[in-house]
Amino acid sequence: MSFLDCLCVTQTLVETLSSQDPSDGVSHQYLSSEPAPCSTPTKVPAEEKTIYASDASHYQLLSELGRGFNNHSLIATARHHPCSRLVAIRLTNLDRCGDEDVRALQNEVLRTRLFSHPNILRSHVAFLSSSWLWVVTPLMDFGSAECLLRTYFPDGMSESLIAYILYGVLQALVYLHGMGFIHRSIKASHILLSGDGRVCLTGLRSLCSMMQHGKRSRVVFDIPENSASILPWLSPEVLRQDLHGYDVKSDSYSLGITACELASGRVPFQNVHPTLMLLQKLSGTPFSLLDTTPFPLQGLRLKASRSGVDSGIGESVAASSLMRTMTAERPQSPAPKNFSSLFHNLVELCIQQEPEKRPSASSLLTHTFFRQAKMQSKETVLDLLQPAIPLSSLPARPRLPTASAHFISATSQGRASSPWEF
Repeated sequence: MSFLDCLCVTQTLVETLSSQDPSDGVSHQYLSSEPAPCSTPTKVPAEEKTIYASDASHYQLLSELGRGFNNHSLIATARHHPCSRLVAIRLTNLDRCGDEDVRALQNEVLRTRLFSHPNILRSHVAFLSSSWLWVVTPLMDFGSAECLLRTYFPDGMSESLIAYILYGVLQALVYLHGMGFIHRSIKASHILLSGDGRVCLTGLRSLCSMMQHGKRSRVVFDIPENSASILPWLSPEVLRQDLHGYDVKSDSYSLGITACELASGRVPFQNVHPTLMLLQKLSGTPFSLLDTTPFPLQGLRLKASRSGVDSGIGESVAASSLMRTMTAERPQSPAPKNFSSLFHNLVELCIQQEPEKRPSASSLLTHTFFRQAKMQSKETVLDLLQPAIPLSSLPARPRLPTASAHFISATSQGRASSPWEF
C-alpha cells in the first residue's frame, strides 16, 4: 500500500455524550439547557470546489511561512497556476522521517481528507514528488492565533475576539467528538484564521479515536506521542495515566488553558519546570484567569484572581512579562484589562480538576459568553483583528528557489521550528 492509500471507512453510529451533573464549586448558571447549535457544515468554501492537481509543476513556491513537525516540514505560500489562487503547501522530506513519523503523517493526511467541516482545516490534495510529501491546504491569511499574539497582541486579545475564536473551535470539537475522536492538542498555534475571519482547527496529528473493535469506548488510555511539547495544555487525567483513562472532556480542559493563553498572550505554566507543572496539575492546585493592569508601567501590579489563589500563569511569568514590557516596544493599552464574570466562569468550568464536572463541548457552546460571537459578522471580525495584516497584503518576501535540487538543499538545513503549524 502506498503512502496515500487508505482503507475504507465505514460509517458508525455514535451516541451523543450526555452532560454531566453540575459541580458544586463552579456555577453552571450561564450554561443553557437548550440544544447546542448544529455543527454540520452549511456552506462549502469556493476554494474547496477547485480541483488541485497532484503535480508539483502546477505550483509556484513563493515564500516560507515557517517550520513544523520536528523541523522536518517547511510551510510555504504558493500559487496554483491553473486558477491563480494562493495556497499553503507543507513539504516534508520523508527520507528524514522515521517509521513513526511517516505513520503519523499518513494518519494526518487521511484524516484531513476524511473530515468535512468549515472549522477544520482540510487539505486540497496530497501527493509525493520524489521523496517529498506535498500537502496543499487553503492559505489561512491571518495565520495562527499564536502568531497573532506574538506579532500584534502581545498582552492578549479582546474578549470579543476570544469569544469568536473559541466559538469556532468548539464547533469543530463538537464535530470531532461526534465522529468519535479526541483532539488532545488544542492550543493557539493550532487555531488558524482565514482572510475572511473563518476559524479553522488543525493539529490533527494528535487525534485519538475512541472507536475500538467497531464500538465506541467510554474512555481511552493512550498518551500523545508529542506530549512533551503540549504539556501545559494537557488535562490532569491525560497526564495521570491511571485505570480511569480519559474522554472528550480532556479537550474542554485544553480549551480553558487556550482561553488563558489568548487572554494574556502567555501560556499558563510556561515558566514552570515540567516536573513541578506535572505535580501541580495532578495535585489539583487551583488556578483561574489572571486579571492584569498592563499599562502604564508606573503602578503596574497584578490583581489577585477572584478565587484568591494563584492564577496558574505564575509569578515568574508575570515578572518575565514586566521585563519584556520594559525592553520591547508595544502598543499602549488604553485601559486596565479586567475580564468579565462570564469569561471567568467559562475558564473555571473548563479547567476543573475532575473531568466529570466539566461541560462537554456541546454544552459549552450554549454558554452565555458566546452570545456575542453569534452576532459577529465578517466586517466586525476583521475590525476585531486590527491591526493584524493578512499575509497576502504583507510586503513581498524573498522567494524560495524553484529548482528542486536547490529547494531540497535549502529546506534540509536545520532551523528552529516555527509555531506556524498546519
